[in-house]
Amino acid sequence: MLQQLKQKIQKLGFLDSAILPASFLGEEEPRFKAWLQKDMHGEMGYMNRNIDKRLNPSLLVDNAKTIIILLLNYFPESTQQDSSAPVLSKYAYGTDYHFVMKDKLKELLQFIQDEVAPCSGRPFVDSAPVLERAWARKAGLGWVGKNSNLISPHHGSYFFIGELIIDIELPYDEPKLVRDHCGRCTKCIDACPTKAIVADRVVDARKCISYQTIEVRGELDAELKGQFENRVFGCDICQDVCPWNLKSEPHNEAGLKPHPQLLTLQKQDWETMQRPLFNELFKKSAVKRTGFKGLQRNLRFINDDKANHNE
Repeated sequence: MLQQLKQKIQKLGFLDSAILPASFLGEEEPRFKAWLQKDMHGEMGYMNRNIDKRLNPSLLVDNAKTIIILLLNYFPESTQQDSSAPVLSKYAYGTDYHFVMKDKLKELLQFIQDEVAPCSGRPFVDSAPVLERAWARKAGLGWVGKNSNLISPHHGSYFFIGELIIDIELPYDEPKLVRDHCGRCTKCIDACPTKAIVADRVVDARKCISYQTIEVRGELDAELKGQFENRVFGCDICQDVCPWNLKSEPHNEAGLKPHPQLLTLQKQDWETMQRPLFNELFKKSAVKRTGFKGLQRNLRFINDDKANHNE
């Protein structure tokens, strides 16, 4: 049964996986609450809600017995061609990963129901109160790096994490804690232009370029002007410099492939972009989260950055 399940997971295109008992994550509570108490979540008020559900899977799925943690590669084959163009985070090149990954998780749930045993369950992809990195770390899929990302010793960190929580027991993988391989390396801390990595494995979201360009609903933090390094949506800097991402290999997931025109956009194309082109390029993209007006705001901000820098 376990072999069948693992074969299905591989067939669905997942990079790695682990099957664990759905247990209480009590060890994560003090760390998570300390981060919240320092207001490092910024405007992400949802992080301060449902803390009990983040720690206890049985509050998300009645009678939860098993959690399957899955990784999906999003490292692209190619990146933007114009080095002077505003930079888009690699994860946003293709269809919104919430849709791509949730479809795969639903198919996996259906497989378990059809081929293993009747059960109930729910898929989770970064949009519900699940401490995904904590589960992946507990499962032995990687360690939490100094930039707070999960890093796999086999695959680096360019992957999404999703979970399937179900109400039946399955044969469990033996969790093997992966030791921390960061050592004395501080490349991610040194490279972060806004100094958002305020301590080892602690990120102040309020200073993070990804948070500013995606989560902030009003104007961006004026104190961070001149520090975005041309990032218009999201930021990969701390991952780009991580030596473990030398292991990253391009994905072959059709849903995550970029729009044919996206990577060829020149600097001028971004700056003169109108809503019809935005809708065409990003109609199914995570970039819809900030919207056309949000993208324009971000473009103005980074253009002000460069204007101020050149004065």
